[in-house]
Amino acid sequence: MQIYYTLLLNAFYLLFSMIGGLILSFSRIPIAWMLGSLIFAVLLSSFPKKWLKSKYEMNGIHPYWRQIGQAILGIELGQSFSVSIMVTFEDYFFIIIVMVIFSIAIAFLSGIMLWRFSNANMMTSLFGTTPGGISAMPTIAEEVGANAFVVSIIQTLRILLVIGVIPFVAGKLNSTTVPISLEIHPITLDHLTLIFTGILIIGALAGANVCKRIKMPAPWLVGSMLGAVITQMFFPLLFGHIGKAYWPHGLIIFAQILIGTSIGSRVNKDMFTGLGRIVGAGLLCSLCLVISMLVCSFLIADITHIPLVTCILAFAPGGVAEMATAAIALHADSTFVVAVQSLRLITILILLPPLFRFLNRRELFQPIQLRK
Repeated sequence: MQIYYTLLLNAFYLLFSMIGGLILSFSRIPIAWMLGSLIFAVLLSSFPKKWLKSKYEMNGIHPYWRQIGQAILGIELGQSFSVSIMVTFEDYFFIIIVMVIFSIAIAFLSGIMLWRFSNANMMTSLFGTTPGGISAMPTIAEEVGANAFVVSIIQTLRILLVIGVIPFVAGKLNSTTVPISLEIHPITLDHLTLIFTGILIIGALAGANVCKRIKMPAPWLVGSMLGAVITQMFFPLLFGHIGKAYWPHGLIIFAQILIGTSIGSRVNKDMFTGLGRIVGAGLLCSLCLVISMLVCSFLIADITHIPLVTCILAFAPGGVAEMATAAIALHADSTFVVAVQSLRLITILILLPPLFRFLNRRELFQPIQLRK
């Protein structure tokens, strides 16, 4: 009974959210399908729904829908991988590393500001403002005694702000933007195309599973992308020619709907009850972080001659999947965007949790010293 109820609830969320994506797609806004789905999912999750109340009710749709969307994006990114991204990293490696560290430092200062100007404790504030992902940060925060619920709220607010602002700004700066549409392009189907498509999917899922086992950030996106890249490299060695997958544009729209609905379905008005000061301070800190990275992106684009839209999406304090979706819709260098976002995410997950734990011990130990 629980399985059927969950499937029914998930299907209703996805269908209702898809209407929002369809409506917003006529506005020609970048990643309109994801934004529209997110908005409608938020409306549905915030609406009083006694008819959905039961012991089986979940907090949002099941995570596997988001994972499917990320895997679709990962395969799309893996197919577009080229050697040029490695050349770009080699030429501007120092600047990219400096920008990644700078963005982490700004996020750290934002956390200190949130701690000082709200009633949240230091650990909750630091984990809340760190752009390490909606799923990763609350989990790690709970291990050190921070308020994982508040961390989730602050992380969600930042993602919503980034998704609402960054693609819109990047789209205005990119005059060649052509949003993903439902137009069907003829694709020649033969047995080799179907074989390669199947092998590509299997390789992508294998890559996602490996990355999940080694606890790599965003495994379903990064892992599937790496698996798709490796599959494309070895396919010609086995079959004697470069493979071409059957991968229609409608799949990217479907991925946007899945990701947008997954984020929006976890937002509801009860999350903000009694949290006015924290929410206000969190929004202000997130806004400062977004503006800082926008200004830095203009500077980096001018110095390196990397396209401005690519820089904005690569250094934006958003999620890997969300920025990858925007990069595909805006025809930016999506593989570069994913690489920079993943590099920052890995750096955050390696360096910051031990630092936060050290600061937490200092904060707990200081009152004892003062009492002595």
